[in-house]
Amino acid sequence: MDTGLLVDSVTLFEMVSVVMVIAYLFSRSRFYQEVLEHRPTIVTQGILVLIFGILSIYGMSSGVNYYGAVVNIRDLGPIIGGLSCGPFVGIGAGIIGACYRLSVGGANVYAAALGPLISGVCSGIIFLIYKREIVSTRNAIIATIGIELGVSILALIIRAMGGSTSTILTVFVNVALPMICLTAIAAGIFTFIIHNLIRERQVQAEKEKLEQEIAKKEAELSIAADIQKSFLPDSLPNFPKYEMAGKSIPAKEVGGDFFDFMPLELIPFSKSQMGIMIADVAGKGVPAALFMALSRIVIRISALWFKNCAEAIAFANPVITHDSKTGMFVTLFLGILDNETMTMSYVNAGHNPPLVIRAGTDTIEELKPTGIAIGVIEDIAFDQDSIHLYDGDVIVLYTDGVTEAINTKTEEFGVPRLIKTIQDSVSLPSQEIVDTIVTRVSDFCGTQPQHDDITLLVIKVHNS
Repeated sequence: MDTGLLVDSVTLFEMVSVVMVIAYLFSRSRFYQEVLEHRPTIVTQGILVLIFGILSIYGMSSGVNYYGAVVNIRDLGPIIGGLSCGPFVGIGAGIIGACYRLSVGGANVYAAALGPLISGVCSGIIFLIYKREIVSTRNAIIATIGIELGVSILALIIRAMGGSTSTILTVFVNVALPMICLTAIAAGIFTFIIHNLIRERQVQAEKEKLEQEIAKKEAELSIAADIQKSFLPDSLPNFPKYEMAGKSIPAKEVGGDFFDFMPLELIPFSKSQMGIMIADVAGKGVPAALFMALSRIVIRISALWFKNCAEAIAFANPVITHDSKTGMFVTLFLGILDNETMTMSYVNAGHNPPLVIRAGTDTIEELKPTGIAIGVIEDIAFDQDSIHLYDGDVIVLYTDGVTEAINTKTEEFGVPRLIKTIQDSVSLPSQEIVDTIVTRVSDFCGTQPQHDDITLLVIKVHNS
C-alpha cells in the first residue's frame, strides 16, 4: 500500500468517527429503545431504515479513488442496521444505499450497488439467527468481515467479467482489504456501544428493582415495627404499692424482646394481683418478632386462666414448642405481684436472673431460673418460687442485650456494671432508673453498634 493511500486512510477513519458519533446518538434515542424492548412500530422501523440508509449514502459519498475503484464504508449502514435492528431495516438501508450508488453511475456501478443490498440482507439474516438479539462485538466483527469479503469477491468477479483483469489483485489488496477492515472495526465499535447501553439498562433495571424491594421491605418493616410497638403496654399500670416502668429498644427495626403488664382482674382470685413478664426470643429481626408475637399471646392467655405462674407456663410451653419449626425458643420471667400479701410469685424459664435490691442496704438478690427456656421440650415441669417485698425494694428485670452490650474494645457491660448503675440510681423513680441504665449502656458502647435487643422492666415497691 503506497504512501498516498495511507494519507487517504485518515479521511476514511474520520468518516468512521462521524458515523460512530451518529450511531452513538442514535443508540440513545427512543427509536432504538423500542428495538431493544422488541416492540418497534412500523413508523419506527421506517425511521431506522432512513437513518441507516443515510449512513450508507454518507459512507460512499466520500472515499479514496484507486485503480478506478473507491475505498469507502458504504456497507456500514446496512450492516449495523441489519445486525442491530433486523432484516427490514438492514434491507431497507441497503436498498437506499444501492439506489444512491446507481444514481451516481460510473464504472462497475452494478457491482458497487450490490454491496449495500447484499450487506443488508446478510446482516438481517444473522439478526434472525441470533433470535432477534444483537450479536456480540466479536461475532459482529467476524460477520462483517465475512459479509464484506463475500461482497468484495463478487465485485471483483463482476469487474473481471467486464474485462478489467490486470488490476484485480492490486484493487483487492489496496481497496477491498482496507474497506473490509474499516467496516469491521466500525461495526465492532458500534456493537460494543450497543452492548454497553444494554448493560447500562440492565444495571439500571436491577437498581430500580432493588430500590423498589428495599422500599417495600422498609415499608413492611415499618408496619411490623408499629405492630410490635402495639404489643408493648401503651401506658404504665396503676397498681397500688408498686411503681413500674419499662422500655424496649430493638437492635433492628423489629426484635424478639418484649415485656408486659397483665392486670388479672378478669377472674375472681386476682383482684389484688398484677402479672408482669419479660422475655427474650432467641434471634433478631422479623422471624424473632413473629415468634415473639405468638409467644406473647399464648403466655398472656395462659396467665389469665391459671392460678399460678408454673401452671401458666406449663400450659403455654407445649403450644409454643409445637409451633417452633425453626428451633427458636424463648427465655422468660413471669411474675405475679400481690399488693395484699406483698409477695411476688414467679417462674424464671431460663431467663437472666432479675435483680432485687433491698431497701436501705447493698444486698442484691438474684432470682435464679426455676426451669429451662420454653419452646425447647414439650413435656416438662416448671417450678414456682416467691419472695416477700418491702417498702423501697427495687426489682430490675432485663434481657441479655443489656449485660452483653459491648464497646469498641469488645468488653461487655456485664452484670457488675448493671448492679453499680442500679445502686447509683436506686433512690430515683422507676422510669428514671430505666433511663439511667439505658444511658450508661449507651455511653459504655460509644460508637459500637447495638447488636442485640435491649429490654428493661423496673418495679419499685411503695408499701406505705
